[in-house]
Amino acid sequence: MYHYRTPFIAVAAMAAMAHACAAPVPGDEAGFTDVVAAQIRQQPLGGETVAVIGPLTLSIGAMQANLDRVYRYCHNSADDCQAEIDRFARGVAQVIASRNAPPAKEAVRLVVRPEEYIRQYDAAAGRKIQTWPLAGGFVVVPVLDTPRAMRTMTSDDVKRLDMNADQVLQLGLDNLKATLEPLMPKAPVAKPGEIGRVAGDAYDSSRLIMHDSWAPLAEAQGGVLIVAAPAKDAVFYVGEDSPKAIDALRGLTKQAMKNVPNPLSPTLLRWTKTGWEPVQ
Repeated sequence: MYHYRTPFIAVAAMAAMAHACAAPVPGDEAGFTDVVAAQIRQQPLGGETVAVIGPLTLSIGAMQANLDRVYRYCHNSADDCQAEIDRFARGVAQVIASRNAPPAKEAVRLVVRPEEYIRQYDAAAGRKIQTWPLAGGFVVVPVLDTPRAMRTMTSDDVKRLDMNADQVLQLGLDNLKATLEPLMPKAPVAKPGEIGRVAGDAYDSSRLIMHDSWAPLAEAQGGVLIVAAPAKDAVFYVGEDSPKAIDALRGLTKQAMKNVPNPLSPTLLRWTKTGWEPVQ
């Protein structure tokens, strides 16, 4: 919990990196991304194009590669940074080499992403991916979660599963429910003056898709639940509808977004019985 009646500090788990990787690997996110992209392009990729979507995010054909883990590793183990990049690049090549294998139904998941992020992905990948609207500029995106990478599902993947888009949506939701632990008691009630947090799992932001699972928390907070998803692995929330509580939630959300690679959105969403609604 975070208390907003006293000054809050930056989220420790999301603190920005203070040190750079050892030369010649750049320590800034943009430079690091370019170096890794160049390394991957040297691998046998079967003609797939490597494009930079944003800091620490690449598209390789239809696959999205997130470099967060490699970037953190290089921060903590500068001497082994280049070797880790090499390992990562070879792993990507192995994933590409096996891309013709039929996708497994148990690998289908759903994630939440901002619409702008998806537009950038579509432009970089040269294709449009299937999405469903959520609320406040968030969309639901189907992905395949493999041991080496998470990649966005393509229309070809859907066909090879012999499913339609709605069936993929339901399958991803079912798999998500089976993967994530129940929201409560993971999300304790946010008392007056507190900001609650659910964080630590790459799919925690995907919990917003499971709208009904938030009902017990909203009820326990007197029917008030306002949330924010600053990062893929974090959701913040308050149980008050006052301007002070909302401003505090906005402030913490914007602060967290500055300290994580690939932040999601500063948008606040209000829980209602019929769905999420953006907070103006």
